[in-house]
Amino acid sequence: MPVKVSVIVPVYNPGPYIEDCIASLLRQSLPPDAYEVIFVDDGSTDATPARLDALATEHPHLRVIRQENSGWSGKPRNVGIEASRGEFVMFADNDDRLGDEALERMYDYGVANKADVIVGKTAGKGRAVPVELFRRNHPHATVENAPLIDSLTPHKMFRRSFLDRTGLRFPEGRRRLEDHAFVAEAYLRADNVSVLSDYVCYYHLKRDDASNAGFQRFEPVGYFQNLREALDVVERYTEPGPLRDKLLRRWLRVEIVERMSGHRLLALPDDYRRELLEEMHAVVVERFGSGVAPGLRPAQRIVAALIREDRYDDLVAYAEREAGVRPRAVPAGVAWQDGALRLDLTAEYTTAQGPLTVPADAPAPPADGAPPDLAEAASWLAAAAGNGFDAATVDLIVRDRESAASFFQPVELTRERIPAEDGGTRLVLRATAIVDPATAAGGDPLGGGLWDLYVRVGLGGWTKECRLGPAPAQEFALPPAGIVAGRVVLPYWTKQYRNLSLDVDRAVKSLGLHRLTPADAAVSDAETLTVALPLYVPDSTEVTVRLAGASGRTVDRPAVLTPADGVHALLAADLPLRELRGALWRTELRLAGGRILKLPLLLRVGRAPGAVAVVRPSPPGMLRRLLRRARRLLGGVPGTGTTTTTRKA
Repeated sequence: MPVKVSVIVPVYNPGPYIEDCIASLLRQSLPPDAYEVIFVDDGSTDATPARLDALATEHPHLRVIRQENSGWSGKPRNVGIEASRGEFVMFADNDDRLGDEALERMYDYGVANKADVIVGKTAGKGRAVPVELFRRNHPHATVENAPLIDSLTPHKMFRRSFLDRTGLRFPEGRRRLEDHAFVAEAYLRADNVSVLSDYVCYYHLKRDDASNAGFQRFEPVGYFQNLREALDVVERYTEPGPLRDKLLRRWLRVEIVERMSGHRLLALPDDYRRELLEEMHAVVVERFGSGVAPGLRPAQRIVAALIREDRYDDLVAYAEREAGVRPRAVPAGVAWQDGALRLDLTAEYTTAQGPLTVPADAPAPPADGAPPDLAEAASWLAAAAGNGFDAATVDLIVRDRESAASFFQPVELTRERIPAEDGGTRLVLRATAIVDPATAAGGDPLGGGLWDLYVRVGLGGWTKECRLGPAPAQEFALPPAGIVAGRVVLPYWTKQYRNLSLDVDRAVKSLGLHRLTPADAAVSDAETLTVALPLYVPDSTEVTVRLAGASGRTVDRPAVLTPADGVHALLAADLPLRELRGALWRTELRLAGGRILKLPLLLRVGRAPGAVAVVRPSPPGMLRRLLRRARRLLGGVPGTGTTTTTRKA
């Protein structure tokens, strides 16, 4: 079979961090003869070479190329391109991992859309990744109609013939931002770029030792010289005007303004801040014309102007103020509705003094230029928030706690201006979000695990995230776990901060099933077992009841869960009592998705026709013996349960 995809992995002393990468490459849904993996070992001195040799011996579609250390990832990637046999090449770092279906999905999507570049959705675990780019699929994306320029890491799939036709290769040597130059040129020269957003293809991971190359403090002079080379690419392939300004704005915003803002700036030592400002000031004055900064958000424009004017003290003071402005999102209600969770919430921006308020007469901020002082800067930002309130946005994002995979959920929004005690106005956003567990993961069901809820608030030039929570002072009761798409989904408050999260197929005791008693169950004359369970089901749901005897024998019976009162589901299963006579049977519920829910109820079937009782298991150990002794003293009949529901035919 022709090789569809060649995965190129530069390797240098990854230690154990390469194991997740290897495992994900071996789990790919493409058959092994349809893809190859090329590890280019850039002079590793740890145990990695031996590990890769053993791997290549065991798996014929894995290859290893060795070379002397080149200092960075550019040359190993280029060596991998030359050695590749695939129709497409995919780049991965040795301490990241791929989604199990990434290669197959990206390849099929690229072929279907005749793409030269395929950008698969990325999740960042401790790493910043684009959000807006992956809001939806973009089968035909350009730098004009999609925020492609937000994603400049190399972890993408490229058509090999496109790379050869254009001669596109990575800059080599010990340098920064080599991927920026490569990816930006690819975007600008490709016939088509396709963005696949409904499946997480790549997991960009922060190592426990924080030794990823991107986390190492860089030397400012060399870094910003490399940045200029990425800007050269944009200027080479675009004409002066709005599009060029839009693309250049990405580097001004991400590599300069955001580094000199809020907590990020305040975390750096004073001498390093000053070194950064010296180089940034030079780049801003030299390379960013009059059309670049005005397209930034108001808060970012202020930072850019302060950098241009080389006002170090004001930058630090402004960062201290900016760090105190953050969104807060409070849940107002959670309920199951038509098989989905309806989440009501309110959101607004806050400062250290409380809710952000805006004066009615604040002047509109200018498109360019720096404020004379911090008071004027605060006035500009308040005006931007007030004037832009009608365009404010709220997004609800569900994020897998383990992998950081994130997905947008549908939201309806209203905006309310509320008079404040200081004479200003609070800008309050009220939203209702719908989380359908059957489709919430980009059209697929939510996978098993813990999913945290984040709220992304766009207002007046700020777009920031926060958790949904904490729970309000008058905490409302959360709905029970629901069974949707064969999974058990439980809304819950986190222990430490009382934020709202979802537990999918993990919760046991918190489902409340352990509180069931024989009074919740009955066996009818028609030999039907019914149990009222503290679960939500949207409609009739087919399940299986398994009865397990002490001898190891099991009996599976088809059953149905039906909605009862909104917080309970009624389980009904017909029993073959003749087959069950003379034994005690443990009960458990088996869902279509594979989840097993053990019920704290036993079915005791006598030998006489129709003699059946639902009982609770006896407590173990010493307590069990004491209870038995007490029954005998009281004249009771020894049994296996403390409470029973019986039926005699």
